[in-house]
Amino acid sequence: MIKVSEGAKKKIAALMDESGFDSVQDFVRVGVKSGGCSGLSYELNFDKQKAEEDKLFEDNDIKIVVDKRSVLYLAGTILEYSGGLNGKGFVFNNPNAQRTCGCGESFSL
Repeated sequence: MIKVSEGAKKKIAALMDESGFDSVQDFVRVGVKSGGCSGLSYELNFDKQKAEEDKLFEDNDIKIVVDKRSVLYLAGTILEYSGGLNGKGFVFNNPNAQRTCGCGESFSL
């Protein structure tokens, strides 16, 4: 469902440890909300709790939870981390996005 690149895995594990989360037990919560310059924007947080309606995925030793509403928007997405000259941050390579904005944080279907 959601794939995690090797670069994203390393950055997630480091950030979770810095924030008091355990990258082996805790989750990365990924979601979609209304807003952003293209209509929808991505959310990425760390969480210790999984709600009953959440879908749980695991890739590259990273546990990901997605709320029920966001699952359809994120199917097939690859979470990557870019640390290049053009800026640092997580990048969502979403095959469902028909249009994205320049910042890469919002999209539309």
